[in-house]
Amino acid sequence: MAKKPAVPSFNQMLDILRAHSFGVAPYAAIQGGMLVGKHGAAAVLVPAPQADAPAAFAVHPGALVRGEVARLLDRGYQKFIKTSQFELPATASQLQAIHLFTEELKLLTGGTSLYNESLGTTSDLYRYDRLKGREAAQPAPARPWELTGGH
Repeated sequence: MAKKPAVPSFNQMLDILRAHSFGVAPYAAIQGGMLVGKHGAAAVLVPAPQADAPAAFAVHPGALVRGEVARLLDRGYQKFIKTSQFELPATASQLQAIHLFTEELKLLTGGTSLYNESLGTTSDLYRYDRLKGREAAQPAPARPWELTGGH
């Protein structure tokens, strides 16, 4: 029977990332958080609460803009890079960098790689402006099988 590989500690995992050309630096906004970046994308990792993984995401992967990890926002027709100060349309090279960074990070940290995420970049937020308010405009259809009005 094959042995289960030993799970590295958080510091060992950071050393593995450094050995694979990831930039690793302390992140002051989150206690114990480490900013990990490569290819113009970054994420903030913290030690995982469970013993089966060395790290967990405090801030999910996104484009690194002026030292801040930007969120990926999908508005249906365009993806945007959103920071605390501004929102910019995402370029193809930024989306490719986020995807490549995420796949490499999951491979090296032992994270789960899901099929739909392997196909391309997935967004953190989905805000379709064309759907805003649509659900309130149409009343719910009548359900003849439900009793109403004291029957």
